[in-house]
Amino acid sequence: MQWTLVIPLKPLARAKSRLSDTASDGLRPGLALAFAQDTVVAALACPAVKDVAVVTGDALAGRELGALGAHIVPDEPGGGLNAALAHAAAVVRSSRPESALAALNADLPALRPLELARVLDAAAEFPRAFLPDAAAIGTTLLAAAPGHELRPAFGEDSRARHRESGAEELCLDEVDSVRHDVDTGEDLRAALALGVGSRTAAAAARLLIAPHPDHNPS
Repeated sequence: MQWTLVIPLKPLARAKSRLSDTASDGLRPGLALAFAQDTVVAALACPAVKDVAVVTGDALAGRELGALGAHIVPDEPGGGLNAALAHAAAVVRSSRPESALAALNADLPALRPLELARVLDAAAEFPRAFLPDAAAIGTTLLAAAPGHELRPAFGEDSRARHRESGAEELCLDEVDSVRHDVDTGEDLRAALALGVGSRTAAAAARLLIAPHPDHNPS
């Protein structure tokens, strides 16, 4: 099964506010863009991925991610993450009704294409499925097979909400790069320990931070 990934990205000026203890207001937009760029590059290199659609209202992010090969869907609803994902899914399905869809976080800078392929291959066994984040509270990927709606429920406690919605929780080992999203400085250090893409590495170098010494990726 070949998948279309839908990646949401809020305006860069408002992105990654929880990184304020690690990065200044002037640096956070660049970090958020770097995370998204490395996520898109890895996703497009995944053998299970047909294409990537980024839904965003940010002009700079749209230009930069479009240059990497992503299709850009304007965030016309402007109603938050789940509204953006539902809109992008509808846009994709309007031209390809039988597409397999997966929503993927934009802040997975350590993403590895073959680990993403393992997750998507597992998700293909179910009508809807999701992968919890490394903290086991949120969600980094939500998949919907052909003929099934995405029904995103991202946000606080999204792991529980996606499970309650009937989506199958994927319990996979050795897919850390697909689970490690970055919201805090601690998250960023963990991602650096896994090994991030070149754009995030360059942006993190400007912060003069190092990988967490106690992180031991499996």
